[in-house]
Amino acid sequence: MTYKTLLVHVDESERSNLRVKFAAEIAKAEDAHLIGTAVTGVSRFIYQDGNISASDPNLTIHLNFLRERAEKAVANFNREVETIGVSSHESMVANDEAGGGIGLQARYSDLVIIGQTNHDEPSPSVLPDFPEYIVMNSGRPVLIIPYAGDFNTIAKRPLISWDASRESTRAVTDALPLLKKADVVQVAIFNPKSTPDAHGEQPGADIALYLARHGVKVEVSVHKTSTDIGNALLSLAHDLDSDMIVMGGYGHSRFREMIMGGVTKTILESMTVPVFMSH
Repeated sequence: MTYKTLLVHVDESERSNLRVKFAAEIAKAEDAHLIGTAVTGVSRFIYQDGNISASDPNLTIHLNFLRERAEKAVANFNREVETIGVSSHESMVANDEAGGGIGLQARYSDLVIIGQTNHDEPSPSVLPDFPEYIVMNSGRPVLIIPYAGDFNTIAKRPLISWDASRESTRAVTDALPLLKKADVVQVAIFNPKSTPDAHGEQPGADIALYLARHGVKVEVSVHKTSTDIGNALLSLAHDLDSDMIVMGGYGHSRFREMIMGGVTKTILESMTVPVFMSH
């Protein structure tokens, strides 16, 4: 598996350039096409239903303002990727809110790069549940960049949170193009005795062998914790100096109502390194 089409969400936030930087680096390494998309923040269904009246001058001013913000974000994207030297790229503005616009384009991409929600920097085009919505509804792996912290590398020292579930299996498989290029991949298993049938006699042995067959240099560690596994995972990532966490995204979705599992919710709210997540 390789990534041939990457999609990155760009906007007016402070971390947008960092998302573009990481997306561009992955695109160069994979010889992939990179798409930078900004959204206006107005649902496409409003346009489709004809509920926007061109005769309302105040509405027209507001819509023009939103589009200008999106076009500025796209212009910044173009300058950044040209400076980095991405050979194949394009940009666009979608008349939609972020969940709908990025979620729809994600279905034609191999990997989606977005940002963690920063409640101290609200955006008129991005709803607070944007990361959850994309993970649960896009059908694609999602790389989420934290809104705080300094990161010089990504996927050189990834940490896999492995529980032998369908979701974590999907995440590991989706992340293989990055894992193959890593210096070393750490696989962490928390409380394996809680699901002994999933892990077998030697927890971690099977996933280590699977990754090794793909040429991945892997180390396995087993941890017993009575605290929240999400926080234990973040603590371990700090101790190992990991630059990315790979994990399954757990929960189920309704339209604009995300119900996430405990570990997923903790990581999305408190991530300290980029998180690669699949559902």
